[in-house]
Amino acid sequence: MARILFFLLLIYCFIIGFLGREVQGLPYGIFIEVLLFLILVSATIQSKASDWKSVNTDLFYVLLAWFMVSLLEVFNPGAAFMGWLNEIRTAALYPLIIAAFGLIIFQYKKDFDIFIYIVLAFSTLATFNGLKQLYIGFFPGEAAFLRDGGAVTHLLWGKLRVFSFYSDAGQFGASQAHISLMALVISFAPMKFWKRALFFICGMINLYGMMISGTRGAIFIFFVAAFVAIILSKNWKAIFVGGFLVITSLSILKYTNIGDGNYEIYRMRSALNPKDPSLNVRFETQQRLKGYMADLPFGGGLGVLGYNGSIYNSDKYLNTFPPDSFFVKVWVMYGVVGLTIWFFIMMFILGKCSGIAWSIRNAELRIKVIALTAGFAGILVGCYGNEVINIMPTSIVVYLSWVFVYKSPKWDDEYIEKEDLEIYY
Repeated sequence: MARILFFLLLIYCFIIGFLGREVQGLPYGIFIEVLLFLILVSATIQSKASDWKSVNTDLFYVLLAWFMVSLLEVFNPGAAFMGWLNEIRTAALYPLIIAAFGLIIFQYKKDFDIFIYIVLAFSTLATFNGLKQLYIGFFPGEAAFLRDGGAVTHLLWGKLRVFSFYSDAGQFGASQAHISLMALVISFAPMKFWKRALFFICGMINLYGMMISGTRGAIFIFFVAAFVAIILSKNWKAIFVGGFLVITSLSILKYTNIGDGNYEIYRMRSALNPKDPSLNVRFETQQRLKGYMADLPFGGGLGVLGYNGSIYNSDKYLNTFPPDSFFVKVWVMYGVVGLTIWFFIMMFILGKCSGIAWSIRNAELRIKVIALTAGFAGILVGCYGNEVINIMPTSIVVYLSWVFVYKSPKWDDEYIEKEDLEIYY
């Protein structure tokens, strides 16, 4: 039951934005907590003692440490209590609970495969909905979203930045870059041809979804993730050829005008322009914050800016700054001390996942682990330009990616033991 509830939560996190726009008036965010509570109850009843031992990993302890840091921020006088209470959910509570109960509940490799199928299926469905927005029209809630202010950032020079089921085009583009890379990497795994072809097609569909989002930072997510996947492959031919393709693709975007007639390509190309006005606005914002934050080593408090800031801390100076970057948001809320802790935790998890991917012996499992690790690396880089990792569905995909990567050595050992027995007999 706990497994089914967890997969329902994963699906729900993909469609929560769509439900919020089309059927208004319900507290959809609270339903995440309700499902998590049901998962907790179900796991408590059903899980064996040995399953609970699975939580004894450094992943759990570093996320617990981050949660404790976030709890201590309640004493920060810079933000209102309700802002802190609402912000800590996405900032620290979700990653801790999702990772902890994921480690306890998902004990079988088939859970890993189901996770991948759900993520690819709903991400691809989101691209089809994006194509519907672009070429056919909008659902009533989508049209209302644009009328009520969304058009300011999603209709640029008469061109739609597709947002599909997601909160905005930035989140849609980042997620599509993330999932497309995962699918394309998995398509190289040793499996039946039709499965490889299906993964490749899903990857290309989601890549197109990234392009029609008009999210320029998504290109960095894709290429960084691709670079990490190539390195982790341990295949010198793949490293050489893949590295050449990545560098060539970026060079064409950076130094040529090829494809400028296509709006999506033209907009992606602007991401590599250091003089881009949007990029410079971000740099100017950071410079303005630098002096103010120098006297706030522990930040201005959770919920002092962004969505919660506009509701609970609208009178605060820090709320006047747009949280365009998750790095900046962590810096503003937690200060340089908190940003340093968070960054080292993220790098530790990335390093640990990379080490696991490097050591997996089963070829199919290793490529899937590489796909998840590389996807997380891309999202982490994407956090510099946008709020990405703290917004659904990217949040739950990343947190469960950590879980399945950490569980993979167990499944790898089981495969090797089975193979050895077959050889022996």
